[in-house]
Amino acid sequence: MSLGRFCATIRGVLLHVNGDDHEVSAPDHWTLLEVLRYRLGLTGSKQGCDKGDCGACTVLLDGRPVISCLVLALEAVGHQVTTIEGLLPAHLAQGGSGADPLQVAFDRCGALQCGFCQSGMILSARALLKRNARPSETEVREALAGNLCRCTGYTQIVQAVALAVAEATGGALPPRAWEQPPEGA
Repeated sequence: MSLGRFCATIRGVLLHVNGDDHEVSAPDHWTLLEVLRYRLGLTGSKQGCDKGDCGACTVLLDGRPVISCLVLALEAVGHQVTTIEGLLPAHLAQGGSGADPLQVAFDRCGALQCGFCQSGMILSARALLKRNARPSETEVREALAGNLCRCTGYTQIVQAVALAVAEATGGALPPRAWEQPPEGA
């Protein structure tokens, strides 16, 4: 019996990640998530379910959110990949200061607890805000529907996106979850 059919082909892959080109060697069957984490050391995208259910591995591919555990690294060749680590440099390159406004809003709203889902949530929200600067709450919830959070219950996550929108557009700031009167009061 030949071992050849059990061995993966290793090839060089040229990926454009967070504004830089990276040539890495990886087996043909490796996902974009595996290359990002284990070849490039970009561990902000989390390895959760490995089947596309949790969204913790969400990255942007040409500005669109994708579940990187379901995308082969070879499929990302010729595309722009943005991970959570790329938001700060991109924000600074566009003339901003400090962290991306969504990252700041998540912090200010207490929109994270364990942090495992945070990068996928923020990248999904960033993609939404790139195509729609003033999304409704329903649109925010739809954009985040592929990202699971087991800690926060989503209220503060949605409010963080609303805060980032309000600050970017000069709109009214949303009330904080803990300052809202209970329903029916």
